[in-house]
Amino acid sequence: MTTASTTRSWLPYGSTGTGTRLFCFPHAGASAAVYAGWRAAGNDDLVICPVELPGRAARGRETAHHDPDALVDDIVDGLGAELTGDYALFGHSVGALVAYLVARRIVERGGPPPRHLFVSGRAAPQLPNTRRELRALPTDDLVEELRALGGFPDVLLKERSLLEMFLPLLRADLSVNEVYRHVPGPPLPIPLTAFGGVDDPRAEKSELAAWQELSADSAVVTYPGGHFYLEGRVPEVLDVVRMRMAG
Repeated sequence: MTTASTTRSWLPYGSTGTGTRLFCFPHAGASAAVYAGWRAAGNDDLVICPVELPGRAARGRETAHHDPDALVDDIVDGLGAELTGDYALFGHSVGALVAYLVARRIVERGGPPPRHLFVSGRAAPQLPNTRRELRALPTDDLVEELRALGGFPDVLLKERSLLEMFLPLLRADLSVNEVYRHVPGPPLPIPLTAFGGVDDPRAEKSELAAWQELSADSAVVTYPGGHFYLEGRVPEVLDVVRMRMAG
């Protein structure tokens, strides 16, 4: 049974406001805090609701999920009645896959679907993964791969003990991303918008465009930059979110 206290563990910043609630799922290894700065840009029409997944921040004693299906069931059950009314979903990188799977699970269960699904920085899930898998790489190789993408905290490079504490969570999130195998189904009955950076090595233009196969009402929006193109572009992205939901 979902209670107020369990819901708060998923939504550390709450979900109160008068606008559309935008539930935001983080990239691999990240916590809800990566979206904390978005909240001020939401204004009254958009309530930014960062989602805290098990295994990080205040939920650090919980076991992080390795399996995408188990994670998605946990999210849908944990958020419970939050996934009703006027809401939408956003996810970046592995968070994009999670947001998509949450939307799909809600539809499969016959629940009230989100107004819109926003995905960012990930190839469409029905495409085969042709890249080097990261989850089981030796530590030094994994760090080099992540540094090449950008966004890897410098403090983890300087403090090996912190890095060793961080790696199990990161590997769990990478597992969610890499073990997923797409099961074909009908297109989502909701609009979809895919965002990406034009120089993102993990989500090339054609791979972003393939998201359009998953919804009859879809769009692709790209910006200069790589995998973490979002940094510094939050107001622009949220303007597109508003425009797409208004349309």
